[in-house]
Amino acid sequence: MARKTRDEDLLLEDELTAAFLGEEDTSQMAPMPMEDDMGMGDDDSSAPQPQDEWEEEEAVPGQLAVDVFETREKLVVKARTAGVNKNDLDVSIADNTLSIRGTLSAGEEAGVENYFVQECYWGEFSRSIALPVPVKEDEIEAVLKDGVLTISFTKLKQDSVKKIQVL
Repeated sequence: MARKTRDEDLLLEDELTAAFLGEEDTSQMAPMPMEDDMGMGDDDSSAPQPQDEWEEEEAVPGQLAVDVFETREKLVVKARTAGVNKNDLDVSIADNTLSIRGTLSAGEEAGVENYFVQECYWGEFSRSIALPVPVKEDEIEAVLKDGVLTISFTKLKQDSVKKIQVL
């Protein structure tokens, strides 16, 4: 799908659009301006100007990534919480739903005038997980070690087959 142009592999505009939207959706797209249309190389004041400041976004809690698995007797939830103090974690269970909330603090960055790259998430995070199997809510162990929160639940033993009388 790529075509060779000036020794560089480039996707053409229609091919790029088709790769993301599918072939049938490209008819609704407006054509993108070419370099000549955008005034590149000209001293045109209507050309797009870089922004000097970051636009502030509405604060939305981050979502915590988790692994959920089971052993013969336990249900285990693991979450990567590197940099989170255990006092900044709130772990609770209600109606077979586990909730994990916390705050990841970047610390004080005194004197920062401008970020060049800011990829790390800092702030509040949360995650609620409907547990896939019934657990004993009074037999839960939560351990924070080496930046990993591990929550272990004792599974409720259930009969594999329960006979139901039809009336």
